[in-house]
Amino acid sequence: MKWNKYKLKTTTQAEDFVSGVLMELGISGIQVEDNVQISQEDKEKQFIDYLADLPEDDGTAYISFYTEEDDNAEQLLDQLREKLKEAKSFINVGEGSIEKSTTEDVDWVNNWKKYFKSFTVGEFFIKPTWEEVDEEHKGMKMIEIDPGTAFGTGKHDTTQLCIKQLVEYVKDGDKVLDLGCGSGILSIVAKKLNASKVDMTDIDPAAIEAVYDNFKVNKLSMDNVKVEAGNVLEDEKMQAEFEAEQYDIVVANILADVIIPIAGIVDRFLKPGGVFISSGIIYMKEEEVKDAINNNSNLQLSKVVNQGDWRAIMAIKK
Repeated sequence: MKWNKYKLKTTTQAEDFVSGVLMELGISGIQVEDNVQISQEDKEKQFIDYLADLPEDDGTAYISFYTEEDDNAEQLLDQLREKLKEAKSFINVGEGSIEKSTTEDVDWVNNWKKYFKSFTVGEFFIKPTWEEVDEEHKGMKMIEIDPGTAFGTGKHDTTQLCIKQLVEYVKDGDKVLDLGCGSGILSIVAKKLNASKVDMTDIDPAAIEAVYDNFKVNKLSMDNVKVEAGNVLEDEKMQAEFEAEQYDIVVANILADVIIPIAGIVDRFLKPGGVFISSGIIYMKEEEVKDAINNNSNLQLSKVVNQGDWRAIMAIKK
């Protein structure tokens, strides 16, 4: 199906107002583009390392929305224009021009799958659930993953760095804690390496469902496996639970601005000699993470490994 796409030029000041008008007119899905700078507080809440600030904000914003090609959209556009003219008396709606184009319908939920192909990391063969195992990889430890659209596939450099370090450090019978587990791929690796107990947490409740699905796909029992939603930096009850366990390995594949505060408390979750594996660290943040680890007197920085622009940093509890 083809769709009409409309791109309205307005102002950042009027973004919320225009969005509300579109909702009143029956448009439920919109896209907003602007150069409003992201605060440090908001950056720390995100799962992205920002390499650079946005271009200078000139107050311009673009709001895009769609209608079916055979809809009588002119009536909707006339109503929108009238409401924008009325609003000029109390808010700066900007230019108000509307650019029209046509776009093809895309199956966003499933089309991404053509880009997720099987790959190897060390002794592991990681493949999507919809692919068969070829002869070349049948002898390897296999992980099947169906991440949907919410979580990663494991192919990112940061995840591969963690997998390689888990292979190096996890011993039979170890207890492993996975902070920011997402789809659960690192915990699946730990179980395949014969960890006796694996606990996981993620701030996204949808991670719980993803983990159960992926453990099931990999025919792994949930015995001695626990996954819960929550923020370990804020949840004191969760902190107490993890402190009581005393893990051999704590792995956190998140991002530097979250790993830095975790480095201040992670020693409480580790037994003496236990290893903290952290990844999701862009090269520009390496020194900040190392400083955070060095500022924890109970941790000893042990190793930094690279893959592309990303770093994994290991520390040992003294």
